[in-house]
Amino acid sequence: MNRQTIFIVTSLLTLLLALLLGSPALAAVAAGKVANLNGTLFAERLDGTMRALAKDSTVEVGDTLVTEKRAFARIVFIDNSEVILRPETRFKIEALNFDPDQPDADNLVLDAVRGGLRAITGQVGKRGNSDAYQVKTTAATIGIRGTVYEVRVCSGNCGGMPDGVYFFCIQGMIEVRNQAGSVTVGPGEYAYARDQETLPVLIPEPSEIDFDLPSDWSILGGLEDWAKNPGAQSRCEMR
Repeated sequence: MNRQTIFIVTSLLTLLLALLLGSPALAAVAAGKVANLNGTLFAERLDGTMRALAKDSTVEVGDTLVTEKRAFARIVFIDNSEVILRPETRFKIEALNFDPDQPDADNLVLDAVRGGLRAITGQVGKRGNSDAYQVKTTAATIGIRGTVYEVRVCSGNCGGMPDGVYFFCIQGMIEVRNQAGSVTVGPGEYAYARDQETLPVLIPEPSEIDFDLPSDWSILGGLEDWAKNPGAQSRCEMR
């Protein structure tokens, strides 16, 4: 291969790389923002880098959000759904597609890897495909029908409670499903899934899991009104 050929091949490869890096498909996609934060919150990006987040920081599709000890974070997504992440939680934004003019293309997939969260549904799942909203856990996947609910992933960190995933429906209704089947959970009800191969079941209130949000965090985060009427003031404006 002569020098001219090498130069042409190198130039073409450089041009191709530039086109790929500039492709919208590879560009970061904003998923929402940090609305309230008390403590330390990190985002692990798809490229392996880690960034400390602050109030009003943008979160992106593909981010894995990690809260430190005693940290609470409230994330509001572009469809106005939201999650409150509890301390020592690991939570991934796997997919989000929301176009106000294309409800049939809605898609929101979240993964509660570790810890706990409280979630409020937004537009995804309430218009178009009702199955467009999903929250995955190690033991089951949650489908919603317009709701406020809690998830707690237990792995030796829930006192004497067995390991697995615990669910608490506060408003509306959720469906907890895995490879063994599903169970519908209504307001004020609790459910438990041990693993993907064990049928989820309704259970009494878990005695060693506190699903209440600390009142001091609500005050520090400016969420007194939110605690009284969750979801009423959800709005995500990306600028």
